[in-house]
Amino acid sequence: MTAGGNERLSIIIPVLNEAVGIPDLLNALKSYRARGVEVIVADGGSGDQTVKLALPLCDQIVTAPRGRGVQMNAGAAAARGDILLFLHADTTLPADADRLVRDGLATGDRAWGRFDVTITGTHWLLPIVAFMMSLRSRVTGIATGDQAMFVRRDAFALVGGFPDIPLMEDIVMSQRLKRLTPPLCLRERVTTSGRRWEKNGVARTIVLMWRLRLAFYLGVKPDELARDYGYVPRDA
Repeated sequence: MTAGGNERLSIIIPVLNEAVGIPDLLNALKSYRARGVEVIVADGGSGDQTVKLALPLCDQIVTAPRGRGVQMNAGAAAARGDILLFLHADTTLPADADRLVRDGLATGDRAWGRFDVTITGTHWLLPIVAFMMSLRSRVTGIATGDQAMFVRRDAFALVGGFPDIPLMEDIVMSQRLKRLTPPLCLRERVTTSGRRWEKNGVARTIVLMWRLRLAFYLGVKPDELARDYGYVPRDA
């Protein structure tokens, strides 16, 4: 697995009913597209205007059954880039993320990586949450989807892509990729929305996420954890 600084980057965005925010997100990626970065929207069956609004602002839209892992795999299958970057719909990249990713992967032996993170919002705990998220990831080598995970295409194929599970797909993917190389931990920050933290209570969300993660490591099935998280299973 070798990388060069001129490899093409594909940004894959899994979405579901994101009509309110998708125009701003994709407009923020115009400069990337102007530099040759491919932007793919992977829709999980939105019932609003997400697809219609996204269509003129991205390179292609793919559809897949609902579920971030499945949607991101569908986007990866359609992508033409040598490097795949997975971006949540409520997360924005630093202005030169494409250069940072290309150069970082080209100058070392890492096959994948992620960014540090800033969480927007008014609650005083959010900066601490963001700091601890970045620190924990740096120590454990485990990344979360909020950190805009990126991976070279050959490494993505080698580990079989994201698992089709309703929760913790980013954790499992990190575990798979760690067997290849440690992550490239970029100190530049992506910015992610703190809306779900503030909506459900920051302290309560912290406790919930740690409880879910501990249960996952102790062997509780992701389907059971997802129910606790409020995930509604898709039809078989």
